[in-house]
Amino acid sequence: MGYAVVLGEALVDLLDAEHDGQPVYRQAIGGGPLNVAVAVARLGGDARFVGSLGDDALADRIRAFLTGAGVGLTGAVTVPAPTALGVATFAGPEPDFRFYGEPRSYALLTADDLDVALVEGADVLYCGSIVLLEPPVLAAARRAWSIAGALRVFDPNVRPRLLTGPESLAGLREVVAEFAASAHLVKLSTVDAELLYPGEPVEGVAAYLRELGATTVVVTLGAAGALVAAGPDLVRIPAPKVDAVDATGAGDSVMGALIADLLTEGEPTDPTGWQQRVAFALRVAALVCESPGGAVSMPTRAAVTARFPA
Repeated sequence: MGYAVVLGEALVDLLDAEHDGQPVYRQAIGGGPLNVAVAVARLGGDARFVGSLGDDALADRIRAFLTGAGVGLTGAVTVPAPTALGVATFAGPEPDFRFYGEPRSYALLTADDLDVALVEGADVLYCGSIVLLEPPVLAAARRAWSIAGALRVFDPNVRPRLLTGPESLAGLREVVAEFAASAHLVKLSTVDAELLYPGEPVEGVAAYLRELGATTVVVTLGAAGALVAAGPDLVRIPAPKVDAVDATGAGDSVMGALIADLLTEGEPTDPTGWQQRVAFALRVAALVCESPGGAVSMPTRAAVTARFPA
């Protein structure tokens, strides 16, 4: 079995919580790509994180957490910056993130920092998330994307608070189209789809991304499951019914599960194979939703099978 390179951000989330009746923020290691890398490792895959990490105590905690989860760090670089913070408040089904820290510790990976041999040797390359809004990291992601001999997977993971206006959104839409055009898999959420393509039904978004060149598109629908576009038909896969405690990282766990299976089984040969993979990934996400926290709640394959024996 080969390994996956996961290129993107790692940071510290401050999550809205309560202690002794007072509002507090609970510290959690996060970042969509970090969550993906941890999910891959917990599910038995070999994941290598590529990104920029700060030079403070919080960054040391991120490194220790990733190492403890079995995620490789040879492609990560240390930069002279405090660790960026993502402050999350929960007013609806999706957490609202605002980001703090200048310069952003996750935004300082450059194309020259890229470990070319590491990327060339990967079986799967993941790119996406908020680093695509940062020119240095976008250049690094483009370089990785161009040299990868691997399966290329992409997740826009849009954070509206980081979009400064219509021009920013239009620029991100162009980047999404660029990466989707040569992706083997694009995974996005309904929230991503609505932000990128307002007024367009998710079925239309999936079809559009496939027209651009994406081989397979998966749109997560929250508690309603996921839409899979892998053949001539669009198929909806239901999610297990659970009492969700915290949906943080659920979408990332879907991507992590799909990558882990790409590493062990390769690309499915037919749409049914993709549907089965997505059904398993939704069981992973359901288990993530049953406990608080993103990266810390990523389960093992055994835990998923025990919780959903069917």
